[in-house]
Amino acid sequence: MSLALSELILHPDGSIYHLHLLPEQIADTIFFVGDPDRVPKVSKHFDRIEHQVQKREFVTHTGELGGKRVSVISTGIGPDNIDIVMNELDALVNIDFSTRTIKEKLTSLNIIRIGTSGSLSETVPVDSFLVSSMALGLDNLLHYYDYPARPKEEMLRQAFTAFTASLNTNLNPIGVEADQGLVSRFGKNMHRGITLTCPGFYAPQGRRLRLGSIFQSSFFEKIGQFSFGGLHVTNFEMETAAILGLANLLGHKATACNAILANRITGEFSKDTKKLEERLIEQVLSCEF
Repeated sequence: MSLALSELILHPDGSIYHLHLLPEQIADTIFFVGDPDRVPKVSKHFDRIEHQVQKREFVTHTGELGGKRVSVISTGIGPDNIDIVMNELDALVNIDFSTRTIKEKLTSLNIIRIGTSGSLSETVPVDSFLVSSMALGLDNLLHYYDYPARPKEEMLRQAFTAFTASLNTNLNPIGVEADQGLVSRFGKNMHRGITLTCPGFYAPQGRRLRLGSIFQSSFFEKIGQFSFGGLHVTNFEMETAAILGLANLLGHKATACNAILANRITGEFSKDTKKLEERLIEQVLSCEF
């Protein structure tokens, strides 16, 4: 059945609505960054760049690295933007825009987030790198898709919910697992853990400026004690669970590699974030993919 004009929105040139991309302008391996200014910091390492497209906060560079075609895309901040990026990337490879129908043969993308986050553990220090093996979404995005949790993901959710209840906090998270092949390939020499994805930067992460938070001040200090399957809650940010969950739903593979800028337990913050960011980019791009 053909998708309605209101559901699959295309520009007159045939590009998809928010990303403004044509199907031939993306590769099957895609690096996600949040900040649009980080896109050229990644693509400068490409051997050549064939496409550069910008629409709003979504900047895309596609080119070649080590004989393989790759793309880097800025998602902006938050799970709502991830909803747009993941669905539109999937449409670019799995929907025939000329007939507005889903293709019989589907394409699976490899998606690797190159991001930054804060540590929730003294064992994951500032200026280190971490790969997300699993994530817990504290936002509501995946609830809209009625996410069909796999057994391990449901066990994670139940264990985490019970732990947070002991801290007098009622949460309704969704547990998601990264593609373990990508975790192994891109997470070499990195800490591994469970990432909390929050729907905001201030109160949702327990920060207090002029407004308070529903979380007790000790919540994020204690949450790092939670463990599941040999993994601890190690860090939090605002995108990873949405990326992993939508990738699982759509048949793609995904993980997230993060530079640790801050440690909420020790109160430290990186003294050279630009250098740390560049080191993470170089390490991720040096992996085989």
